[in-house]
Amino acid sequence: MQDFCAKLGGWPPRANRSDSWTIARICNDAWREKTSFYVSLLVGYGTKHLPDAHARKLSSMNSSSSIASGFAASRHFALIPAAGVGARLGSSSPKQYVMIAGKPMLLHVLDTFAASSVIEHTFVVVSAEDKHIRDVMAGAPHLEGRVTVIFNGGATRHASVLKGMRVLSDYAGPDDWILVHDAARPGLTTALIENLTEALRDDSVGGLLALPVIDTLKRGGNDKRVQATVPRSGLWAAQTPQMFRYGLLRRALETVDDVTDESSAIEALGLQPKLVEGSSRNFKVTLPQDVALAEMYLREDT
Repeated sequence: MQDFCAKLGGWPPRANRSDSWTIARICNDAWREKTSFYVSLLVGYGTKHLPDAHARKLSSMNSSSSIASGFAASRHFALIPAAGVGARLGSSSPKQYVMIAGKPMLLHVLDTFAASSVIEHTFVVVSAEDKHIRDVMAGAPHLEGRVTVIFNGGATRHASVLKGMRVLSDYAGPDDWILVHDAARPGLTTALIENLTEALRDDSVGGLLALPVIDTLKRGGNDKRVQATVPRSGLWAAQTPQMFRYGLLRRALETVDDVTDESSAIEALGLQPKLVEGSSRNFKVTLPQDVALAEMYLREDT
């Protein structure tokens, strides 16, 4: 097995993005089982019972938790729900395929995740009737082996993410991280991804990118008159990616009926996700005027 997996990039194996995902998953699972065996031996009996090379490696670490993270570090997978139509944008095609700075909005997102060194693989969930994604992928050969399209999107974001999570069960382990990101946030950068993953690396719950609210907030009535001024202290505007471990996120999504983001599902379990400061450029394209603003940010990158 070790020689076989070495063809995917060495031992311990990492999922080579140009190779079969089935083979990569088998190799990663084999490595995790091997690691667990050595860690168990160390915790129970000490390094003297391990092969010399492994004993030296494990002895250099401070605790069993650091041992586990050193040998079987959790991987990061991106999941992009993209089955909506974006009616408020008023486009003739689904919002995620609107052209911004020379390419479809969704392609900006896929390119960013593909360029991030911390992302193992990206999955995008589209509707079964999607007529655009094949053309997008055909025009982006650099994404081959890095992005998998799932044609089973649901009627809501919650449904699409949950369906995608069920497909990911073939690839992700319970402790792997899932970064769920809106297809309509093309301003995401690799730096934001890395800031988020680093901030949450040892977090027991997970968290999300967000921005402190700076505007004065008013609660209005049906007559569009102010009913109250809402104190903004402690308020944050949620962004994406929202990052949680696979096992926890799937359990949360299967527990609630419908939520507008993953953090809400985790909160429904009584947990408190961590807020990691995002960026104003990572806004959600919703209205026609948002396209011009997104284009301004993206053209600055070129």
